[in-house]
Amino acid sequence: MIVFDLQCHAGGHRFEGWFGSSQDFTQQQERGLLACPECGSDDVGKAVMAPSVGKKGNRGAGPVPAKAEAMSTGALPPEAVKMMKQLAKMQSESLKDSRWVGESFAEDARAMHYGEQDSEAIHGQTTLEEAKNLIDEGIEVAPLPLPVVPPDKAN
Repeated sequence: MIVFDLQCHAGGHRFEGWFGSSQDFTQQQERGLLACPECGSDDVGKAVMAPSVGKKGNRGAGPVPAKAEAMSTGALPPEAVKMMKQLAKMQSESLKDSRWVGESFAEDARAMHYGEQDSEAIHGQTTLEEAKNLIDEGIEVAPLPLPVVPPDKAN
């Protein structure tokens, strides 16, 4: 997992996003799957972040910057790690009885809603705009809090 600081370009809102890889972020961004949790805008990109770089072994600690208290080491508090593990476990459990449909998610959800296909729990990929269209049609959808690795991409 990789954590990026993200920023909504429409409203300037900042938030975190967890991704399987940098490539996962790029793919989700290109497909319009990223949205600002405050205003819903899909105009989201990476915010400027300070990297956490360890010191060289042959260097002393040196002077501490005046604003050191405000710098992030990149480590999450233990409570946040525990919460993320619980969230991942809950999502994993809920997906056990769900079938991966990939990019045909919107098409399959519509077919089930209109009785053209047997109903079942599914999960997959769609754009934010398409997800909004499904909701407007009365089709229940919900974003997954954590990225899902497609079965054909899993180790």
